Amino acid sequence: MRIIQINANDAGQRLDKFLLKLMPAMPKGMLYKLIRKKDIRLNGKRCQGAELLAVGDEVRIFAKEEFFARPKQAFPFQAAKGTPQIVYEDAQIIIAYKPSGMFAHGGENGAVSLLDEIQKYLYDKGLYHPEEEQSFAPALCNRIDRNTEGLVIAAVTAEALRTMNAAIRDRLVQKRYLAVTAAPLPKREDTCTAWLSRDERTRRVTVKAEQFPGSKRICTQYKVLAQNGSLQLAEIGLLTGRTHQIRAHLAYLGAPLLGDPKYGKQDAREENQCLCARSLTFTGLGGTALAALDGKTVKAPLPAFVSRYFPDFQES
Repeated sequence: MRIIQINANDAGQRLDKFLLKLMPAMPKGMLYKLIRKKDIRLNGKRCQGAELLAVGDEVRIFAKEEFFARPKQAFPFQAAKGTPQIVYEDAQIIIAYKPSGMFAHGGENGAVSLLDEIQKYLYDKGLYHPEEEQSFAPALCNRIDRNTEGLVIAAVTAEALRTMNAAIRDRLVQKRYLAVTAAPLPKREDTCTAWLSRDERTRRVTVKAEQFPGSKRICTQYKVLAQNGSLQLAEIGLLTGRTHQIRAHLAYLGAPLLGDPKYGKQDAREENQCLCARSLTFTGLGGTALAALDGKTVKAPLPAFVSRYFPDFQES
């Protein structure tokens, strides 16, 4: 039998979700069988699994020790050697600048991700103790493509993760991007709508003017900031957040991203894709764990591709 005391990073989630994280080797069906048989009890009483946990709750689990086993490489973030470029930090949130070419999380073939670097940074500062955590690890609240650079939000605590995820879902976080297009946009400034569908097999999206089977509506704002021959520097705002929305929508408008081989020229070098998640503006966070961000805009430095293609550009 195991007796588990619920801490601050465990609280606020459903009991069954917590147990699946605590016992990664246990099949979901077996977990619910233990709950039905009263082999899992919350504060000494029968439970259903849907209960929300609070700090100080006690969970008793009658299960084999093998189900509590952790993977052999418990802390893969320790392979990270670099230090994240932090643009904003407080006790709840880190906002870091992800370079182009780096995975935001879950790096393939052992590649170190931005999340690995952030977890290692917190671990080295003594702010993250993975050996003491039962169900939580610092996590990303938003993600950007591997070959897009820019701002990524990471939650340091479970409460921050829940609050920021809800804020993003409720559109309390405004994201602005900078992009270089390989051809001129139709207008100097516009708000455009279309319909987008993703093909999971090819990992490409299709954009059309009218709704079609499996498609979802997209809405993208843009404003041209500078021009150099056929190239344009544009600020992009997302009113919807779909996979590859900016890349595919701009290509549909006849102005694909410079350096994007998927939706632009097929011979483009993907590592030079000119798209940057430049700024984040937070509203409606007063009275929450993220009150320090309420009304704040976090902006990254100008990406290198701006001076490369628009050497005379000056921000107003």
